[in-house]
Amino acid sequence: MNDDHPAGMLEALKAEHRQLDERIQLLCAEPTGDQLELARLKRRKLMLRDRIQLIVDSNIPDIIA
Repeated sequence: MNDDHPAGMLEALKAEHRQLDERIQLLCAEPTGDQLELARLKRRKLMLRDRIQLIVDSNIPDIIA
């Protein structure tokens, strides 16, 4: 049961990351796009990327070669 939680959380974060990417692309396409909103969305997207990477890294065991 605990193994499904990180996988489900990872998928949810990836889905939100994709949605933010789509919103950023739409906002960039608008000639009068709100730059403050764009910066906020990009910051959120970077934060999500970092959280996704933390989850992925935590699932990979450390192997000392």
